[in-house]
Amino acid sequence: MIRRLGELWGTSFPAFWLLLAACVYFAVMATRLTVIDVRHHLLPNRIVFPSYAIAGGLLLGAAIAVTLAGGAAANLSTGTAGSVPDGGASFLGVPALGIVAGGAVLWVFYFILRLVYPPGMGFGDVKLAGVLGLYLGYLGWAHVFAGTFAAFLFGGLWSVGVLAARRGTLKSSIPFGPFMLAGAAAAMFALPA
Repeated sequence: MIRRLGELWGTSFPAFWLLLAACVYFAVMATRLTVIDVRHHLLPNRIVFPSYAIAGGLLLGAAIAVTLAGGAAANLSTGTAGSVPDGGASFLGVPALGIVAGGAVLWVFYFILRLVYPPGMGFGDVKLAGVLGLYLGYLGWAHVFAGTFAAFLFGGLWSVGVLAARRGTLKSSIPFGPFMLAGAAAAMFALPA
């Protein structure tokens, strides 16, 4: 995400500011949801539902701004016209469809997990997955898969630590939202865009 911001700085200022606002919103949302989920095992609708509109609007706006700037902007590193970094925001040739597709795919994936074993995952996790899919879908499918994998890796490692420290059993519940957020953040900021 940092690299994408750097690319947008030189090619599309509106897209840069929209994406920066989306990143700041992600940080605020992730902090609030992590604290609440750890304390109460709850991901409140009053935070998650507006996040669809806020994150979706900012990310879609950034993708559209990149598309609109694509015809006239020049990539500073190569000097070629029309070479603007859109990452994975384009899907099937439609600008910004990758954002929506990423959100939908992650929501459906977590919904299926919830259907298969309802005690294993709360519906708040399913709702949060769609928001995280918007962010990861903006960057591309590799980020969607890496963010999902990292969430389960982090959650699994934490569970092993809890079991090893004898602070819980196999039946103990852990808040999974913080691990979903950490996995998405790791994919967004550690992987090149």
